[in-house]
Amino acid sequence: MGAALRGVVAPFSQVPPITPACNPRAGQLQVGAKPTAPQCHTWSAVRHFNTEGPVFAERHYSIPPLERVDLAEILQLIEWEKYFVLHAPRQTGKTSMLLSLAARLNADGKYRCLYINVEGAQTARGDVSAAVAAVFDEITRRARIMLGDDTLQALQDKILPYRSPNMALNLLLTNWAAADSTPLVLLVDEIDTMIGDSLISVLRQLRAGYDSRPTHFPQSVILCGVRDVRDYRIFSAKDQDYTSGGSAFNIKAESLRLGDFTEVEFRALLAQHTTETGQEIEPTAIDRVWELTRGQPWLVNALAQQACFKDKSGRDRSRAISATAIDDAKETLILKRVTHLDQLAATLRKDRVRRVIEPMLADSDALLDVPEDDLSYVCDLGFVRDDGERRIANPIYREVIPRQLTHGVQGSIMRRAASFVDGQGWLDVPKLMADFQDYFRQHSEAWEMTVTYMEASAQLLLHAYLQKVLNSGGRIEREYAMGRGRTDLLLLWPQGGCWG
Repeated sequence: MGAALRGVVAPFSQVPPITPACNPRAGQLQVGAKPTAPQCHTWSAVRHFNTEGPVFAERHYSIPPLERVDLAEILQLIEWEKYFVLHAPRQTGKTSMLLSLAARLNADGKYRCLYINVEGAQTARGDVSAAVAAVFDEITRRARIMLGDDTLQALQDKILPYRSPNMALNLLLTNWAAADSTPLVLLVDEIDTMIGDSLISVLRQLRAGYDSRPTHFPQSVILCGVRDVRDYRIFSAKDQDYTSGGSAFNIKAESLRLGDFTEVEFRALLAQHTTETGQEIEPTAIDRVWELTRGQPWLVNALAQQACFKDKSGRDRSRAISATAIDDAKETLILKRVTHLDQLAATLRKDRVRRVIEPMLADSDALLDVPEDDLSYVCDLGFVRDDGERRIANPIYREVIPRQLTHGVQGSIMRRAASFVDGQGWLDVPKLMADFQDYFRQHSEAWEMTVTYMEASAQLLLHAYLQKVLNSGGRIEREYAMGRGRTDLLLLWPQGGCWG
């Protein structure tokens, strides 16, 4: 038995109004008027949980990004003039950390630190000239914004049109570093969104200037992305061959990984909401968030935002957030196929991911033959957690994976839970499983012709069948991991205000 089912709906009028502290139009240029500075830069609206982009403490509940890393180690690597990698799964806090680090270094005055995001160069694909031009524009724009340095445009105009794109970035950084005695630190975000010859060129240009640091090249460079540079498998259209990231950037000193929230950080984040709004989050609800997310930052924020701000009942600050509200929020996020979970689904189609996830779903020993590089890759993506037993990273991912892999077939299963509920309102599991056996005999061959995870086709069809039936009132909790030899499915059905 679990927590009782209950739900309350509060009128939106009970929600504290969000009132900016300053005129939102302040600072806008009006016809016939001179530009004026904004009247203020503070944010007085109610803070909330952030699920899009970097965190800003004045707007979002947050854990200070630099407290989530070993800052002393990072500062030591910079002082030692090292080039290194920071990687973590998507929406874990990488960009927030880099922006905070840049602000810290620039405030100290010992370095000039520039953050750039090279994702804009992705559309250039293997066109090195277009990619390098996009990186130039990003460096020029960010230097003006972050450092108040307008000299980069003139350098760009002198170098880009007249030099080979395979040396142009090197020359820009060489000239810029030499123009000021303050050492330059470069933080390159989303580096692994670049592909092909463009990525090879940027990595090799950084490597080529390494021996000129710190007076004529950046003292330190941090490459940041989802994957470690060792996992960059880059196809060169020019050479018609693959190059490894480790080869193109063999000056890497360290690979640092930004992890999930610790349980202490996670609880501190949720406590900020109670402190600022007075709304209690019940201890069982806090435990449920941790159980479902295992501290994955986006999932933590998304569940809390859904339960505390988007669900109508959660907006009534006089009512505590319950574990049931968290479960409802989880189901809403999954059904809405929010971007984070949709990206996870797209990644499942990659062969390197399938070779790891498929044996877990199929309860097979095939994982014993999976290359260690594939296992490391899937761990880096955040799919799998290795804490002595390699398993799917958290219960939400465990639920999303089979749902996404069977999304199409669920629509063809014409079953409803009401057909399997007995006179006392309980789910008749023997009847349900007998019907599945009949369904399997009729449809399994057609299903196997369409499924991509062939080894796990039978298990996935069972997942799809149960999910479709229980969608109308029940819930499934799943457990599968490497070497367990089985998949555990727990069917939960509401009865008398409780889960049974």
